[in-house]
Amino acid sequence: MSGKVNYDTKMLELVAGMQTLGQRPSILLHVCCAPCTSAVVERLMQNFDILLYFDNPNLDTRQEHDLRASETLRLLSKLLPGAQVIVSPYEPVVFQEAVRGLEQSPEGGTRCEACFRLRLSRSASKAAEMKCDWYTTTLTISPHKDAALLNRLGLAAGEAAGVRFLPSDFKKRGGYQRSLELSREYGLYRQDYCGCVFSRRHSL
Repeated sequence: MSGKVNYDTKMLELVAGMQTLGQRPSILLHVCCAPCTSAVVERLMQNFDILLYFDNPNLDTRQEHDLRASETLRLLSKLLPGAQVIVSPYEPVVFQEAVRGLEQSPEGGTRCEACFRLRLSRSASKAAEMKCDWYTTTLTISPHKDAALLNRLGLAAGEAAGVRFLPSDFKKRGGYQRSLELSREYGLYRQDYCGCVFSRRHSL
């Protein structure tokens, strides 16, 4: 018997429970870029009041950071007008410190885990600061990222910060394909690498 957890099913069960109780909770959504944000917001907006949090110190240049942030804001002005969006300052030194000593780690290895932990921890802390009921991330929509790892890290960060983490695997039920459709519909910039200098080198 497989021990794999279906995080999409867990999310659906939690949301169904909220609906039964007539709840519409607040959620902080960590966003990495406009394409990933598109389908996730479309899915969450039916049941949550969403606070968007663009916090990506892993991005390799200020130009890339500002481009992804501006595209995210442009998308949200159309998809979720009036949404509250927090764009963190560009702080690459924070990422560099988090992955120090892991520079030679292969793509998808311990360096990526450290990066995920960093961004999820910062997101959980911001969710607690903003008194959100829940928090989660768009990162699980990517077919290139380990949803089980992201959910384990997200849960741990939430417990440390005192805020509930909404489990997810947003690529399920056609989520990734929907992000492609919405990217075409809104003419979004789609980057061809995860964001850090190491992933850019890997993509060449």
